[in-house]
Amino acid sequence: MRRVLLIAAALGASTPALAETPDFEGFWNLDFGAGEPPADMVAALPGNTVIIEDTGVVEFPQGEFGGLALKPEALTRAQAWSPTDEMKLTRVCEAPSVVYSIQGPFPFEVHQTEELIVFQYEYFDRVRLIHMDGREHPPADAPHSKMGHSVGRWEGEELVIDTTHIAPSTITNNGLDHSDAIHMVERYRLTEDGQGLEAMQWFEDPQMLDNNGARYIKWHKREGQYVYPYDCDPSIALEYQQLEAFEGE
Repeated sequence: MRRVLLIAAALGASTPALAETPDFEGFWNLDFGAGEPPADMVAALPGNTVIIEDTGVVEFPQGEFGGLALKPEALTRAQAWSPTDEMKLTRVCEAPSVVYSIQGPFPFEVHQTEELIVFQYEYFDRVRLIHMDGREHPPADAPHSKMGHSVGRWEGEELVIDTTHIAPSTITNNGLDHSDAIHMVERYRLTEDGQGLEAMQWFEDPQMLDNNGARYIKWHKREGQYVYPYDCDPSIALEYQQLEAFEGE
């Protein structure tokens, strides 16, 4: 018995320890000074991809799309768009899809288990499920939603999230919309001190774009904080209309 125990101990000592899964649990607030994306994240992007810079409170003016090359139909629709379109009573509280909403200035919480990771966003009170149990995306004709269907996996220290089944919505909030065929892949990782979380968001939409887009986004951790209810009030549209009427007099 003693010999068996010694052999087992020796085998255990020679077997490398399994790497711990990175811990993303907690409250994350946008880093408005994220700076340039890391070179390795840029190098990992597929070809024909442009990094657009509209993270946080930045919004492109009409006709500016950060280097994205629009298909003729998408360009025609974007050129017909007006900022007042977003302030209609029927649209002012309409949540964008995950493609646009993750780069905004609002915080989010991460709740993490081995088989499921939950992103709880303050923006429009959205909740996103990232399935880590090895499942595949549902068939193409399955229902689409603004959050889409996300499956995740670990590649070393990076969480890779693949998302499909996203309902049509905005890409840049100035008339450029994506189709329901958009495909998004995100790579998340902790900074060296564990207090920062950085991500490269990549997306393709052959129905709307001739190239692919990416965003570099970074957040910092805040202990003891939580997301608050968003509670969008559509009456802001009426106030906007009254202001427009007053300024037009």
